[in-house]
Amino acid sequence: MAMALFAVVGRATSTRAILAGRAVSRTSRIQRSFLPRTKPFWGLLSRETPCYRIRLPFNSVATFTSVANTSSSDGDLLRVMEEEIKCAEECDEHDRVADIPEGFPFEIQDKKGMNTITLKRNYHGESIEVLISMPSIVTGEDPENDRRVGDEEERERPSQSSIPLIVNVTKNEGHGLEFCCTAYPDELVIDSMSFRENKESDEEMLAYEGPDFSDLDENLQKSFHKYLEMRGISAMTTNFLHEYMINKDSCEYLFWLMNLKKLIEK
Repeated sequence: MAMALFAVVGRATSTRAILAGRAVSRTSRIQRSFLPRTKPFWGLLSRETPCYRIRLPFNSVATFTSVANTSSSDGDLLRVMEEEIKCAEECDEHDRVADIPEGFPFEIQDKKGMNTITLKRNYHGESIEVLISMPSIVTGEDPENDRRVGDEEERERPSQSSIPLIVNVTKNEGHGLEFCCTAYPDELVIDSMSFRENKESDEEMLAYEGPDFSDLDENLQKSFHKYLEMRGISAMTTNFLHEYMINKDSCEYLFWLMNLKKLIEK
């Protein structure tokens, strides 16, 4: 009888323990269900949360910083350019018009934005075209000697402003002469001379072009200078071209600055 009573009491105790354990477990689950669900940091980078949601703020800050730096840099550049434009506008040369001398024999073709001008004329059935490039300007503040060697002689020339020009004299048949020259104040130097034919072929590229101009007989050199002078390449022409090209250089520089400023402002 005692044994049976003990067994009943033990079973009841065991049952209460099991029920109590289940109640505790249920309570724990209920408490956890009301707690906020959190994930570890790396969980934020899982497929459930796209990476751009994490990176977007950092990219936005980087982009904003980049734009701000670019705007600041462009602003500094524009301020410097405006100062340079102001200085260029105050220069007399940019709006000065060179007076064409009386008896000037050439038609001037000058296109804004180009670094060359072209002179054209006809002379006794010949077509004469002169291509003039921007000048090499020397201020004279620090003169140096420009040595020119010829006929085993060494001649010294003080540095002077100069303009390069190419003179083409073409006959009706298309044949002609091409002179590459450098014009100094009151002086024209012929650097080279070549004979041109009205054809393009491999034979023309291999044709003998004659000796260096400085190697020609002195009297022959003087005769070619006279040849060009008769066709309008005189001291009057070269002096006028010096003034004209210096003015063009100033004008084109100002035009270039303004176009550059417009591009930066876009």
